[in-house]
Formats: sequence, C-alpha cells, structure tokens
Amino acid sequence: MSFQPSIPLPGIAGWRFLERTQAAQQAAFDKGAELKRDIAYFEERIGSVTSAAELVGDRRLLKVALGAFGLEGELDKRAFIRKVLEEGTTEPRSFANRLTEPAYARLSEAFGFGDPGGARTGDSGFAARITEAYRTRAFEAAVGETSNDLRLAMNFRREMVEMSRGPDGANWFSVLGSKPLRQVFEKAYGLPAAFAKIDVDRQREVMRDKTAALFGTDKLTAFQDPAAVEKVINRFLARAQIEAGAAASGPASAALTLLQAASGEASQGLFNLLAARS
Repeated sequence: MSFQPSIPLPGIAGWRFLERTQAAQQAAFDKGAELKRDIAYFEERIGSVTSAAELVGDRRLLKVALGAFGLEGELDKRAFIRKVLEEGTTEPRSFANRLTEPAYARLSEAFGFGDPGGARTGDSGFAARITEAYRTRAFEAAVGETSNDLRLAMNFRREMVEMSRGPDGANWFSVLGSKPLRQVFEKAYGLPAAFAKIDVDRQREVMRDKTAALFGTDKLTAFQDPAAVEKVINRFLARAQIEAGAAASGPASAALTLLQAASGEASQGLFNLLAARS
C-alpha cells in the first residue's frame, strides 16, 4: 500500500500543517513501490526514444511524461498528444502554442521532438528533470485525494515561480489558460463563476486591477515575492473554507449561508458590470 499524505485539518490550518511536514511526507511518499517502478522504467528507457510516436506508443513512459506536466488525465488521448509533440513550439501557430493550457507547450518544448534541435531525451540530466517533476506532481495528486484545495494551493505556489518570470502580458494569458491557476485567482479575488464568460482581454484587465489593488503593481512580477504568493493562497483557502462551512450543519450554517448568498448577489453584480464594459 502506498503512502497517503496526512492532512488532519481543513483550510489554512491544513496548509500550515502541510508546509511543516511536506519534506518528511514527500520522502515517505517517494518510497512507494509503484512510483519507484515508474521512475526506474522511465530513466532506463527514455534516452533511446527519439520520436513522438515512440513515446506515445509506450504507455508507461507516457504516464510519467504527462504526469510531470500535470497532464496525467490525457493519457488515453494519444493522437492528440502526438500532435502536440510533433509540431513543437518554434512556430507561433503550432498546435501546442494554439492551445489555451500552457502545460502542452511546456511538454512539447521539454521533449523537443518537433523543434529544430530534435529530441532532447538523450540530453544529460533530462530523465532526472522529468522524473523529479513527476515525483512532485504525483505527491500533489495524492494530497488532492484528501483536499483538492490544498493540491491547488501547492500547484499555485510552484507554478507562480515560473509565471512571474518573462513577458508579463503573455504570462497573464497563460494564467487565464491554466485551469488550476485560474481557480485559485478567481476564488482569492472573489470573482463570480460567470467571470470566465467575458472577453479574455477584459479578464486580464480585471486580474491586473485586482493584483494592483493588493500588491501595488499589476504585473506578475509581484509573485516573485513568496509573501505575495502566500497572501493569494491564504485568501483562496479562507474563501474555500467559508464556502464549505456554509454547506455544513450546525449553529453557524444559517449565517454562513446568508453571507454566501450576499456574496453571490455581489458577484452577479460584478459580472453584469464586467460584461457591460467588455
């Protein structure tokens, strides 16, 4: 039986516990037999794989490759993944670059099958980089079996390090294209469920405005500061816990339900305003 991460408390308290114990829990998780077999298989064989067809033709290799980029749910979409890999990322209109989820482009760029330099699978350190990412993502997925909110928080903390670098405009669109990052930002910023339906340029504007109000700048470089990342995570987890509490029975349930209803009315008003301006 594989190690299951322990999360004894919900919300921010659970997050604090996880932060304190993550290194030890990750170490215990890494000893799991299935994980070790997957990693050993990948590290032994990936160096000889030189094409997208070979990679998608080996389910065990593909499992690790996709898992390293948070795309484990795409394991049965082999034709789709092959197209992502074969067209590369050099051309702006390549298949991976046209997809809203940025993880596809990262996958394609990492393996290099469709780029001028060709496969990177034999490069020094390549297998170790992919399997390290796979370990990290697999642990997050295991945490998600107990608390998906904490899995989202872990993903946000890791991904925002990368997102805070590079061209700001492009990265804001990458944030909007990443479902896990979008979920955290939308809840942390108190945005309505209908927010995703408005024009994407307006979505980016709202995200920038909310970020500027909290951090004094509308740029993603704000999240180079770990304190800024933590602030968004805390807001996300606090709102998630309030929403979860509103559905529970007990003396506070009625009050929480009223608060949630009031928040919903305000959110609908915000959506109407955004839609009118877009």
